[in-house]
Amino acid sequence: MTPDVLIPRPETEHLVECALVLARRQGHAKDARLRIVDVGTGSGCIALALASEFPRAILFGVDISRPALVVASRNAVRLGMPERVKFLESDLLVRLLEPDFAGTFDFVLANPPYVGKHDIDKVQREVRDFEPRLAWGGDLEQGEEVYARLFPQALQALKPGGHVIVEIGYNMRDRVLSLLDEGWEEVLVTPDLAGIPRVVSARKTC
Repeated sequence: MTPDVLIPRPETEHLVECALVLARRQGHAKDARLRIVDVGTGSGCIALALASEFPRAILFGVDISRPALVVASRNAVRLGMPERVKFLESDLLVRLLEPDFAGTFDFVLANPPYVGKHDIDKVQREVRDFEPRLAWGGDLEQGEEVYARLFPQALQALKPGGHVIVEIGYNMRDRVLSLLDEGWEEVLVTPDLAGIPRVVSARKTC
């Protein structure tokens, strides 16, 4: 970790766990050549965890922050996986909506910035003062606006039957679910260990 990235919290593990569960339900074996993208990759922890779980998967980690991508690349080297994840500078999925990529992904995962201006006072001081605002939010008018941009892009990036999996704030369940309308099915909400709605997943309609 460096000051350029958000420090991963235990709640983010639920994103990876959810991907593993959904992959098994889809009948994907550990050696499946899944195509996975981690949006807002930060330190690369999600992408690299999935690279470890799916050794033949094709993975991308995208982030709008170039310094964060440097950290993620260093972590890939440190973990002995420098070739497993391709890290790209991108505003959400913009770089992966080109014809060669669109409609090819099995999973889109994201732990995006979701703290709106009205919730800044609820952010832990150690996050607010020492972790990058770009990674947790604070400049957003409403926390859900990043999901409103991401979900339509995920529809373009995913294969039919592919899944989007996102972490959400403690009070965002209904607002995020309201954005998953046409084009999505099998919408699921997974709580964290405290019972708080923490992960939302949805399947692109076949």
